[in-house]
Amino acid sequence: MPVITKLYSWKEVSKHKTSDDCWIVVDGKVYDVTKYLDDHPGGDDVLLSATGKDSTEEFEDAGHSKSARELMQEYFIGEIDSSPIIPELEIFTKEQAFTSNVSKYWALPAAIIGVSILAGILYARKKSCLMPA
Repeated sequence: MPVITKLYSWKEVSKHKTSDDCWIVVDGKVYDVTKYLDDHPGGDDVLLSATGKDSTEEFEDAGHSKSARELMQEYFIGEIDSSPIIPELEIFTKEQAFTSNVSKYWALPAAIIGVSILAGILYARKKSCLMPA
């Protein structure tokens, strides 16, 4: 029967990197090792330096025993979500959307109107200067 595990983003995992709240990631699996920090044979600094990133290589390089790998299962809390990141959509009310767009695009119409008025004034001056008195 399939087992459902919680999925965590790297952003969420990276928030848990203190001695009071320490998560590590090994082989795409997330472990909350906070309670194990004092018992880790290499010291808590080793685990704390492995937080917020994929620590598989460091874990494998340390040559952990079979019993260490079995012990890890006690601290397993989920897996890294490997699905592609989709940016969150911003939701606006009609009023917010209108004011947001107006504030972005006001300069172009204002410039066109300003240039038109200036051209009209210059044209009127030039025409009045050319007329015989």
